[in-house]
Amino acid sequence: MEADFSGYATRADIRCSDGRTITPDAFKHQDKIEVPLVWQHNHDSPQNVLGHAILEHRDASHPDGAGIYCYGFFNDTEAGQTTKALVVHGDVKALSIYANGLVEKSKTVLHGAIREVSVVLSGANPGAFIDNIRLAHSDGDVEVFEDQAIIYTGLEIEHAEDDEFDYVAHAEGDDSGDSDEESMKDIYDGMSEKQKEVVHYMIGAAIEQAEGGDDNEGVQHSDLGDEDEDKGDTDDDQNDNDTEGDLKHQEGDNMSRNIFDQAGGSLTGTAIDTSKRLTHSQLEAIVKKAKKEGSFKEAVLAHAAEYGIENIELLFPDAKAIEATPQFISRRMEWVAAVLNGTKHSPIAAVKTLLADITKEEARAKGYIKGNRKEEEVFSLLGRSVRPSTIYKKQKLDRDDLLDITDVNVVAWLKAEMRLMIEEELARAILVGDGRPANHPDKVKDPMGAIDGVGIRSIFHDDDLYAIKTELPSNVDSRNVVKGLVRAMDDYRGSGGATMFISRASLTDMMLEDDRFGRPLYANKTELADKIGVSNIVTVDLFTEYDGLFAIIVSLADYTIGSNRGGELTSFEDFDIDFNQYKYLQETRLSGGLTKPFSAIVVTRAAGTEATAVAPSFDGATSTLTVPDTEGVVYTIDGETVTGDVVLSEPTEVRAEAEDGYYLPAGSTRSWYFQV
Repeated sequence: MEADFSGYATRADIRCSDGRTITPDAFKHQDKIEVPLVWQHNHDSPQNVLGHAILEHRDASHPDGAGIYCYGFFNDTEAGQTTKALVVHGDVKALSIYANGLVEKSKTVLHGAIREVSVVLSGANPGAFIDNIRLAHSDGDVEVFEDQAIIYTGLEIEHAEDDEFDYVAHAEGDDSGDSDEESMKDIYDGMSEKQKEVVHYMIGAAIEQAEGGDDNEGVQHSDLGDEDEDKGDTDDDQNDNDTEGDLKHQEGDNMSRNIFDQAGGSLTGTAIDTSKRLTHSQLEAIVKKAKKEGSFKEAVLAHAAEYGIENIELLFPDAKAIEATPQFISRRMEWVAAVLNGTKHSPIAAVKTLLADITKEEARAKGYIKGNRKEEEVFSLLGRSVRPSTIYKKQKLDRDDLLDITDVNVVAWLKAEMRLMIEEELARAILVGDGRPANHPDKVKDPMGAIDGVGIRSIFHDDDLYAIKTELPSNVDSRNVVKGLVRAMDDYRGSGGATMFISRASLTDMMLEDDRFGRPLYANKTELADKIGVSNIVTVDLFTEYDGLFAIIVSLADYTIGSNRGGELTSFEDFDIDFNQYKYLQETRLSGGLTKPFSAIVVTRAAGTEATAVAPSFDGATSTLTVPDTEGVVYTIDGETVTGDVVLSEPTEVRAEAEDGYYLPAGSTRSWYFQV
């Protein structure tokens, strides 16, 4: 019986988050063993048993790596079929095992017994981890079973297509386990020899007909369904012993011949040319190769010359697009909606902001002394304004091309691209500015902190009164970055919860930080956001294009976009008679800027020299670690700087940090773990 799915239940030689490593032979004795298939390690109800799994031990010589591979079979229960649908649809992708009887030495799992395989939600940290079984008693004591654990590797489920392991799901002689769906090979093997001869000949005849190599091409056709020709023929005529009695011929007919009726009257007659016919053994070789490589077409083409099959590609259809429109190759666009949907919108394009500065000494309330004159309060009024600018996207299509393109609604596809790019440009202008030089003719105007101006004020370049500037040292590491962001939030005065926009590489560095025991400091983005004090974290790919920019923290409710009636995004199209072209235009006219002081924080990194951390070398025989001498890089163990050769007595993590004036690029490896 074909498995419903397959995948690694656990992988060997992967260091788990608690420092333990599973050896390749830890579960070797369970090769070909059947265990229950369970949902989320839930053992309290038989409804959670989804089916069974057959384990397969793979050693280090296997191309996919050592470990326990499993083949899963869902049962016919409602839970089993529901989970099967989740797996097929890709909603659930991970496996986990529950094992007991674990035998360990120096954090290495040498032996154990897998009791069940579970289909689990992919909610744990990527990579391997081991969670010991804990039992809480009513008196408050917690008992830890050191020889029992749930082991999760973070690998995704695959479809079971491996032919090396054949399963028999029923007793010998019992056909109840046969699949309702037959493969092409099953159908072929079930044919009689005469039926196989027919298949072989039909393939050869089809190729011969496509090449036009038959002298009688286009002159013979079957009279089946031919109602207009020779209606006066009698039954005697049709049953004449002459083979031509079954065929009608008319000069000029261009229909193909009937391949079942040849001059010889039999498939085994001497008139049939068998020089281009596939033998049984040849077709079996092709089917075997196709099953191994996954492509029947490639298998046939590989044997074309050997078996005398020419122009075999005529039997295969042309490639067909899987989608109705071409896919866009673009940057990630999730952040665009977060920006545009978060801003405040005003029906007036020219936006003015008035502020009263009451932080000065003169604005303080005063105490009164009898007989003295009361002085008036003095404070400053501040104001700035911004007026609208136009952003547009224009395209054109030749009418001839538009008529010739029949497979794609090219106009709708083109308009979608125009809107997508205008929205991205607008969101870019709000966060970081246009990025083009000031004298560029296509630049989206940005007043860049001026009291008055035209365009969209970028948060990145706005005045310190509205966007607080915070600079991190060039050699700051991911842990101290978080501390710096937390301190920067002290001056934040925005409305409601703020959103932090950051590059994906910088966010990844912070998310990968762990403690001395290998446990992640932040399980997900929500925990990191809570630590910093923001409501959400959004990644922006284009941050890497702006030197020194690390993050922007802002409450977009304090950013106002102004547009007069009719100035919102509008589409136009026209036809140019002179050039026979359709022209399309989308444009918007608006202004934008922060309207509340201290409602944004712009975090930058000081300029420095890029350094590359080289991995230390390790001699396992002597447990000696050799620390490289790398310019601009300091290596530490437990916070202490190390150099030269270091003899290790226990599993040790080595971290790399940048010296003053240097920095390690985002996404680079900065820590290594060595097992003694």
